[in-house]
This record gives sequence, C-alpha cells and structure tokens, in this order.
Amino acid sequence: MPKRHGGVFAFGEIFVAASFFAKNRFPLFRTMFRIAANGLPRAFRFIPGSVRQALAHAMLHLPRIRSIARFSALIAAAALASQPVAAQSILRDAETEALLHDMAAPLITAAGLDQKNVDIVLVNDPSVNAFVAGGQAVYVNSGLINMADSAAEVQGVIAHELGHIAGGHAISNGGGKAATGISLLSLLLGAAAAAAGGGEAAMGVIMAGQQAAMGKYLAFSRAQEATADAAGMQFLSKAGISGRGSVGFFKKLANMEYRYGYTASDENAFYSTHPVTQDRIATLQDSYEKDPAWTRPNNPALEARFARAKAKLFGYLALPRDTFNTYPATMTSVPARYARAYAWHKDAHLDKAMAEADALLRQAPTDPYFLELKGQILLESGKPDEALAPLRRATELSGNQPLIATTFGHALIASEDPKNFAEAERILKVAVARDRENPFAWYQLGVVYAANGDLPRARLASAEQQVMELRMPEALASAEAAEAALPKGSADWLRAQDIAMQARAAIEHQRKRR
Repeated sequence: MPKRHGGVFAFGEIFVAASFFAKNRFPLFRTMFRIAANGLPRAFRFIPGSVRQALAHAMLHLPRIRSIARFSALIAAAALASQPVAAQSILRDAETEALLHDMAAPLITAAGLDQKNVDIVLVNDPSVNAFVAGGQAVYVNSGLINMADSAAEVQGVIAHELGHIAGGHAISNGGGKAATGISLLSLLLGAAAAAAGGGEAAMGVIMAGQQAAMGKYLAFSRAQEATADAAGMQFLSKAGISGRGSVGFFKKLANMEYRYGYTASDENAFYSTHPVTQDRIATLQDSYEKDPAWTRPNNPALEARFARAKAKLFGYLALPRDTFNTYPATMTSVPARYARAYAWHKDAHLDKAMAEADALLRQAPTDPYFLELKGQILLESGKPDEALAPLRRATELSGNQPLIATTFGHALIASEDPKNFAEAERILKVAVARDRENPFAWYQLGVVYAANGDLPRARLASAEQQVMELRMPEALASAEAAEAALPKGSADWLRAQDIAMQARAAIEHQRKRR
C-alpha cells in the first residue's frame, strides 16, 4: 500500500483500494474518484479477470487470512498490478475534507470565486506537490500535507494555486490538452474494482493517472508563476492570513533542492513545476512583510485541526512501524493517539486500536470523528453490531455527513438484522441525496432495496452506480429494467430515463470513435 494511507476501510471516509461485502468478516476497502474532465462523469475502473480471480480465491480462504495488513497488501497488490505505474488515488475523509474546505474558503472568496464551484482534493501521492487540472479544482498531494508544519503553510500553497485558476492558466496553458489526454487514457484503461455481492455490486478502486499529467499540465511559464505568486499574496492579504506560512514553505522547498540536489528537471514534484529561487523567495517575503497581516498569528483552532488531520493521514498511509516511531507511546496528544489508532488497526491489534480510540473519546465524548473511528475499527474487525452505537451517534453529531452516514448504513446492513434495514434505507437515501457521486452508498442502498423486495429501485441504484463507473451497457440495461417497472411519471422513473439516455449517448459516442 502506498506510504500515504495504509489499508483500512477508510481513515474516516477515505477510500483506499477495493471494496468487498461478505458478512463483514474482513475490512472494506474503498477508493473514490473525484476528478471530472471534459464533462465526463466521475468514474471507476475495474480489475481485469485474472486479478479478479486471485481476489475471489483469497475471499474463499478468508479464515486463513488472520491479518488485516496482509489482506490489505493483497488488495493493494491486485490494484497495482492492474493500474498504470504513475496512477494515483483520490483520498476522501469527512474530517479532512471539512478542514480543507475551511482552510480554503476565505481564499476562494478573496479570489472572487464561488466556493460551490471550487474543490480542494486530496491525492494519494508522497511527492511534495499541488496542482490544478482544468476547471476549478486544486489537488493537494499527501506528501505536501506531511511536509507542512502548519495549516498556514498549506493555505499559502492553496492561495498560489488559486492564482493559477483565477488567471485562467489551467485553461489557456498549452500543455493542458496533452495532460488531460493522459489523465483520461489512464481513467478509461486503468484497473480497479472487484465484484462484490454479485455482478451488479461491483465496487471500485479509482486510480487517476494525474502523475503522468502533472509535468506537462503545470509547466507554467515564469510569467504565469509570477502572476500566481502576486495573486496568492493578494488573496492571503484580503483573507487576513499572514504570508509567513507561504514564505516558510517555499524556504523548505529551496532547502530540499539544496540538500538533495533536486533540479528543475526532476518530474512530478512541486519545485519542477513551481521553480523555487532565492530571488523569488526574497520577492515574496519583501511583499508579505509590508502586509498588515504579516505579524498576525495563525488561527489556533485551524492549526489544531490540521495537526489532527496530518497525524490521521500519516497513521493511515505509513507503515505501522513508521507511525510508532513518529508517534511513540510516550506521546499522549490527540494527534499521536489518532495516528496510532490507525496503525494498530492496520496491524490487526483490535485491543490496542480500541484503547487509543477510547482514550480520544474520553477527552472528547461528542467528537463525531472519534466516534466514527471507533465504529470503523469495530465494523472492519467483524463486529458490526458493536459498531452501530458509535456510528449512529457520529452520524447524528455530524448532521448526517454523507461519508459517515454511508459507513453507518453499511454497518446496519452488515448486522444482517432485517429490523435494521429500514433505518439503513433512510440513512443511505439521505446520504446519496447529499452526495450522489458515491457509488458505495448506491451499492448499499441497492442491497437494502433488494432485501426489501423493491427490485425496480434496486435496479435504479445499480444504474446509478454503473453510470459512475462508466459501465454504460450495464447502466443502460439496469436503467431500462427500472424504467419498465417503476410508476410512470414518478421521480425515480424520470431518473431511470435520464440514466438510460446518458448511457445510450455514451455508447453511441464510443461506437463512433472506433
């Protein structure tokens, strides 16, 4: 598993590799793709037959697999075997997404952009980089989060990337077309998903080939870089955020270049697309020092949240031994316990993982993310009934946050108690209403519909999932079956028609390209 997050079902709601649903005897692995290019829907890809057979063989021998870490390694190996070398996954976590949103919100407003249209996306890549890839999305690598010492440093990077968006660089850049082509090629041809619970219950691992695109996409000219620097400074100033974080991070990059002998020819790193020079740093610092916000202290609440998210990310991505070295047992802070909880869970030490989770909850009994963590550990350790209480509470306290609610819905279904299915249906319907592009939620909702004998809506849920996975022939078949059985003129009937039309158009487009 890449250094960025290990192999647990979700670090919160991070989707990592492949998903399986088999009475909850083993961890659930999920990877969600959140990048949309050229109008294509967010999509998933599928593991080839040979890899799928290997995974099926492993599932038949689950009693022999004692270690979560070993099984996650198997899943990761299968995914890596079928994806491009340079592919990357998008990581999703309710807590981290909320943090990135709050960090970026004042900067987006200062840039004159609509917060609803700008996404800050976390990419599973250990290199220190951030980039924009068309539209209004800023992609931040996990390696950059790991290197940053403060939220203010990351805000400086985000401000710079927003400068590229506001300047139209991602649209006008000559390398954009080539980079988008690389990304789409890896999206359509790469691997990623093992069938779970039947042919219509395919879960996905989404690996976006952005790494191959980075070098070409953001090979901005020096003029564009200078423009983005100036815009970033303006956005930070308008937001009342000190530029000390921005200057500090650029100095770290310069030190990396000096220490490790990196040059501008090195690919897929921030300094290759954002060349760092002492003159550039001096210009930045000189301008920032004149700003009234220069001496303003960092937001303490935001910094505390960043420390948590950074440790959470590290515990999820790093090898357990590296986590224990970085956050030894002598450290009893919230970030340290957070990181160790994931490390122990990945290492299949339920008692120790639960001890860390319980210690966190003693400090903050109503923290929805700590409750989510406890429920996740229990669910993935084959104890769905015990996971219900913390996950139900986490869902309530988070205001039915879709990613957390989806985990709760999964636990209700995994309990295999028909009495829980009505609640699962209600929870999952709310989750997909707020986050429709969540194929795992659609899959679980389809399971509930089928269990209740509502096959038309189960077909519709399958169609929703399949169209996001670009499985257009299957999506068309499912949508047509749903349309034929649903009440004519109903909202679900109309949605089935929409999916069928979208699938037909995509199939026809693909046919013409052959």
